[in-house]
Amino acid sequence: MPVPAAAADRVDLSGAATDALFLARNNGPLSVALGLSLVFHSILLLITFSYPDAFSKKARTPIEVVLVNSKSSSRPVKADALAQANLDGGGNTEAARRAKTNLPALPDMPSDAELSLASKRVQQLETETQRMLAQLKAGQAPVNPKTLPAQQTTPNSTPNIADMPNDQLTIARLEAQIARELQAYQEMPRRKFIGARTESVPEAEYLDDWRQRIERVGTANFPMEAKRHGVLGTVMVTVAIRADGSVEKVEIDRSSGSSILDAAVEKIVMLAGPFRPFPEGLRKEADILHITRNWAFTRTDLLLTTDN
Repeated sequence: MPVPAAAADRVDLSGAATDALFLARNNGPLSVALGLSLVFHSILLLITFSYPDAFSKKARTPIEVVLVNSKSSSRPVKADALAQANLDGGGNTEAARRAKTNLPALPDMPSDAELSLASKRVQQLETETQRMLAQLKAGQAPVNPKTLPAQQTTPNSTPNIADMPNDQLTIARLEAQIARELQAYQEMPRRKFIGARTESVPEAEYLDDWRQRIERVGTANFPMEAKRHGVLGTVMVTVAIRADGSVEKVEIDRSSGSSILDAAVEKIVMLAGPFRPFPEGLRKEADILHITRNWAFTRTDLLLTTDN
């Protein structure tokens, strides 16, 4: 994910750490190492997120609100619907019909709830991996020279890794491999994925500033070819932004069906960037922020929405 729009198979690894500890207590250091390897590779599997199906909560008393693109000074005596402005009359038919937009329907956007849960599980597995690695290092007893063959105890002999017992050699190799992979994993940038809904104050403030900038630059640099041919459409886009405000990459998760609009997306992002650096609260949580939004190209401007 980006974020990632492509769905991935989910793997239930919640019991990996427990199983590893059980094996460690019953089968010795080799099982600790094998269990530790299982837990660490479970982390690598979990860092690929998949967007869950969107869910909605229905209010007990639904209220339908219609957005109108004009208004009147007079208030209607009997309103047919609720809207953001008064609109009395209009239209070219006496039938009770409601005007509709000529834009395509917006696709469902995913929720962040399951992404947050997956992130917590990754953190738990990271902690468990580090604990088991420390346990493995502490549990390895030093080799007793008296138990080694006579040729290894001579003063001039040099320890040979090929002469080590198979179990001890396997553990040493696994420990070195896991330590390298864990270090490489910890050096990776922390990524945070923002879908349609978010309640975090640092994120919400930053996202609102980012949205306004994209809409302003996108409207000012609206693709002229789209205007000439009357091309309208909606593109689902994920933009990855680094902590300093620079753009890492732009991904089109769902095409508008028009190459004109799809090509305009990356151009608009690059013209709008670099963006404002992360605020302190957001910087503590992530090094790279992935923002997924619907980009609606209307007749005259660009609108970014999170609507379903």
